[in-house]
Amino acid sequence: MNDPTTIRRLYGRRQGHKLRQGQAALVEEMLPAVSVPEDGPLDAVRLFGDDRPLQVEIGFGAGEHLAGQAEAAPGTGFIGCEPFLNGVVGALGHIRDRELTNVRLHMGDALEVIERLPDASLERVYLLHPDPWPKARHAKRRMMNHGPLDTIARKLKSGGEFRLGTDDPTYCHWSMMIMNARKDFVWQARTPSDFLTRPADWPETRYERKARRQGHEVWYFRYIRR
Repeated sequence: MNDPTTIRRLYGRRQGHKLRQGQAALVEEMLPAVSVPEDGPLDAVRLFGDDRPLQVEIGFGAGEHLAGQAEAAPGTGFIGCEPFLNGVVGALGHIRDRELTNVRLHMGDALEVIERLPDASLERVYLLHPDPWPKARHAKRRMMNHGPLDTIARKLKSGGEFRLGTDDPTYCHWSMMIMNARKDFVWQARTPSDFLTRPADWPETRYERKARRQGHEVWYFRYIRR
């Protein structure tokens, strides 16, 4: 397998439209209270004050899925990682409006956080509608590569779950090729319809709704860590 450090640079924009006054206040007043500590080892006790199950979402977009999962499982700790400031603001709004106490956020590279967690400590890892980097010369920038997946596999518990969602055909085919080459994950699809139907415990995201409005097919992958 490749070295997980092969993908360390974050590509793309960090901020879109200028924040409104209320959004800026959320970042200033609320983000410090829910942010993942910047350095040192991480575990459930340090993040949430007790020993509880942990899940991570890589690139949570505007936070709809992250908030939905956190609301459905209040006894689980959720770590959301997103380099895009406007997405972080969206997640903060969900945390405030739903009064969620079991979410921590990191505005930056998800692997920097995941690597600081104990091995075999995660119940689930989510990667939903990641940037597909469709050009062949940019393939190394995709999160679905052996380096990042080696790290994710190491941090997942045996029997833990990795979920991937995408509406991009190139990324779908690439991901299947990468995962089919691995022996540490078992694909849960039994029939072709299994990865065309969103599971009931998989909250819809705005990116998914947008994809469907545009007539795109959406694929849902569930893998169990051996």
